[in-house]
This record gives sequence, C-alpha cells and structure tokens, in this order.
Amino acid sequence: DKWCIYPMYDFAHPVSDAIEGITHSLCSLEFENHRPLYNWFVEKAGFEKPLPRQIEFARLNISNMLMSKRYLKKLVDEGVVRGWDDPRMPTVAGLRNRGVPPEALKKFCSDVGVAKAYSVVSQAQLDSCIRDNLNVNAERAMAVINPVKLTITNYNGEETVTFDKNPMAEDGGKRDIKFSGTVYIDKDDFALNPPPKYKRLFKGGTVRLKSAYIVRCDNVVLDENGEVKEILCTYFPETRSGSDKPSEIKAKGVIQWVDAKYGVDAEFRQYRPLLTDEQYPDQDYAERINKDSEIILHGKAEPCLFESEDGKPFQLLRTGYYKKCMDNGVFVLSEIVSLKDSFNK
Repeated sequence: DKWCIYPMYDFAHPVSDAIEGITHSLCSLEFENHRPLYNWFVEKAGFEKPLPRQIEFARLNISNMLMSKRYLKKLVDEGVVRGWDDPRMPTVAGLRNRGVPPEALKKFCSDVGVAKAYSVVSQAQLDSCIRDNLNVNAERAMAVINPVKLTITNYNGEETVTFDKNPMAEDGGKRDIKFSGTVYIDKDDFALNPPPKYKRLFKGGTVRLKSAYIVRCDNVVLDENGEVKEILCTYFPETRSGSDKPSEIKAKGVIQWVDAKYGVDAEFRQYRPLLTDEQYPDQDYAERINKDSEIILHGKAEPCLFESEDGKPFQLLRTGYYKKCMDNGVFVLSEIVSLKDSFNK
C-alpha cells in the first residue's frame, strides 16, 4: 500500500519473454550490452528450456529521412507536418497515406535485409521498389501541372480518342477521352527559343498530342509580361493515332494534354525529403529540415481522375505516380513517387 513499484526493463524484458514462450527477442544494437543480464535472468529464474534468446540488429536508416520517434514527434507537435499520417512521414500511417503499396515495402525490406553493422540505405532504393510496383499496377492518365492553352485553329467540333489504360498489364484495357480542339499542355513542353535537338513544341515545329493528332505551332500569343498565353496550332487529320492511313507528317516528341472543355481543376502536392542532407551530422535537426518538403501547384486533370475512388494510384504520363484524394472538398492529386529522370521528358 505504501510503495508503487514497477520492474526494471532489464528484468521485465527477459522474464516476460520466457513466460510468453518467446524464442527470439529482436532488439536494436544499443541493447547488445544488456544481453548478459537478459541471459542471467532467464537462467537464474528457473524457466524450462529452450530459453529465449536476445538477438541484436542494426536500425534501418534511410538517407534524407528522419527516423527517430522523438524527432518525429517534434515535427508533429511543432506543426512542421500535418500529423503522424502526413505523406512525408516515414511512419506506417504516413506511407499508407502517401499511397505506397504494401507489396513495395515488403520488397524493399527483402532487398535490404537485416544487418549487424550500422549503415544508411539510399532512399532511391525505396523509391525504386515503389516505382516498380506501380509501373505494373497503376492505370495511366494525363494531367498538366503548369498549363498553357493550345488552340487548334483548323479544328471544329469534338470527338473521342482511344487511350491505353495500362500498357504494362496483360489486359490493361482502353478508355475514351474527349477531344475538342482546345487543350492545355505543360508550359515546359513549349519553347520560344528552343535549344538544339529540342523534341517538343516550338514555333514552326510539330509534336504529337498523346493518342490524338500531330499539331504544328503557327503562332504564339504573349501576355503583357512576355509570357506565353496561348499557342495557336494547325492539326493534320491524317495523323490520328491508330489510323491505318500513312502520313508524311512526322513528329519526334509526344506530349500529354488535357482538354480545355472537359478537364478539371486540380491541386497537385509534390513531396521532397524532410531532411536536406543524406547523413546524420552532429547538428540540431531543426537546421536540417527541408522547408520546401511540400510543394503545392494548381493545374488541370482528366475527369477520370476526379471521378475515381479516393486513394487510387495513377501514373500521370511524363509526370509521376500520384493518388487521388479529396481534402475538404478540394480535388487533390498527391505524389507517391516520381518517374525516373530519363522518363521525365
């Protein structure tokens, strides 16, 4: 009645393992010097053999990731992130909210294995496992993060074009996309002064609109700041994707687009590592926090993305892997992982 006594960890740990029939108790390396005491307790307490064993392993450290629960709690408490399930957090809830497939995490853990020595695993290895999974399983769609209007001056009416939902799947299927002759393309896919061997659109140049037609830029409308406001193009009817008719018109580049009449406004959330450095130097973690770990942009997306169920992953062509979610009524496309650099353009 007078004393409130709790057993020490070094006593409770081995005794509870022995009582519960634990065969192997896995601990991180800092408990290595506790093992003699662990063994002494289970041997002296008179438990029947086989006795439990303590085995130590190195913590999993991933470059640019903050893995300490103490520091992660500070990020939550100080409002650096939205909570424990923020997509930037290396927690199970955070990875789930980001849209990381469980199979990709299992593959990553299998590839990394268990080590006794301290090491840092590159985040690129985790990203690669996520990317490989989504490349096979995610449907394709088109979105434009930095939109500029492209008007086809010799096109009237509207039609549907056929789009491959997932060319990596055995039966990926197809779907129809509305095409009305006025579309949005990404500003990065047009150049007023193109460099040599530029494969996208410029004045006098041609490019193929994915699953649609080849267009040629005839003129450009600039705003008062000299920025491109609208691109005026001619299309070539004989170049329709999937057509059996041969055409002498060729284009080296293929770009994504969103129809101006049917596209929907979307908020794009892109994520960068929480830490600005890859290693763990002896400095205050606050000095290493990446203040630009979340980038919010506004663009255009296909209506099929808006109509899909929450959490569904997509490969946005030439952009990255994103999942659809609604946040207080706002249509959000949240980045899961980027495309490989070689596929960016």
